[in-house]
Amino acid sequence: MTLHLVHWQRQTQRQLQSQIRRLLLAICGLATLASHAAGIRFIEIPAGPDGPALQGAVWSPCKAPAERMVLSPLVIEGTRDCPVEGTQLPLVLVSHGSGGSALGHHDTATALADAGFVVAAIHHPGDNFRDLSRQGHLSAFATRPIDMRRLADYMLSTWPQHAQLNPMQIGLFGFSRGGYTGLVALGAQPRWTLRPDLCPARSSLPLCAEIQRHELPAPPAADPRMRAAVIVDPLTMFDAKGLEPVNAPIQLWASAHGGDGVTLASVQALRDDLPQPPEWHVADAGHFAFLAPCPPALVHAAPDICRDAPNFDRVVFHQSFNTQVVNFLKRHLVQGAVPAK
Repeated sequence: MTLHLVHWQRQTQRQLQSQIRRLLLAICGLATLASHAAGIRFIEIPAGPDGPALQGAVWSPCKAPAERMVLSPLVIEGTRDCPVEGTQLPLVLVSHGSGGSALGHHDTATALADAGFVVAAIHHPGDNFRDLSRQGHLSAFATRPIDMRRLADYMLSTWPQHAQLNPMQIGLFGFSRGGYTGLVALGAQPRWTLRPDLCPARSSLPLCAEIQRHELPAPPAADPRMRAAVIVDPLTMFDAKGLEPVNAPIQLWASAHGGDGVTLASVQALRDDLPQPPEWHVADAGHFAFLAPCPPALVHAAPDICRDAPNFDRVVFHQSFNTQVVNFLKRHLVQGAVPAK
């Protein structure tokens, strides 16, 4: 009985010590996670021959503790103006949807920064939440890829921390019209008459009249620096011929229920017409579910883009979505990097 008690005490002590070790490891792990946050700083790219000034934000790896930044009606986790941690960092450019914002995908940008990426996003001039002056015109589609090229030029040559970037590891994340933007940056050529459903009879959209009058802008040349892209629920006007030049790896996301001119059928057609099969995902959600989860103030200010179906949890979805975006870009920008031709 005494020997059994001693054995039990020793076993219990070992179990307790093991539990304490696991707890300490967990605490250390939590402390490590808590001590790293995405650094965020705001940028302005001066006006030039290719367009007006561009405003935006950059997320980067950072060692400082996370802070809660209230940029009403948004709430963002990050550390403002944190020193950029690391060298030879991969760069991801973000193109938002129609009437959107450089901050619309801030949680995805934060996840990428936490994983060692630098992420840069801008407000597309004339097609953002502050300025919709060109939203309904084809000119907004023509200048979007140029905005991305200007952003890449700035980040690689003028951004104060540009020496910490790897110019051979550049990717793009594009949502909705930003998905169109990303595909054009990869070499796709739009066919403006492909989607008559976007221009029904007697449409008042200026771009529909511009298409009817054949006032079609020539798309800019592809940017060969773009090595991989995450294309999310894109507004697409591309057929198989127009997609022939696209050879970069693509992770393609679609929403099952669509919205804002995007349909599951149109994204499936894009998938089938790409010369190389993309990594394909469908979310059982509406179009705007790919935007960052909304704080209460934004739900009140913009219910149309914040409210999801009752059985859909945007916070839970984004945990998986962000992980898959990070893993794809790691595989194709970092692990599968190839020298520039």
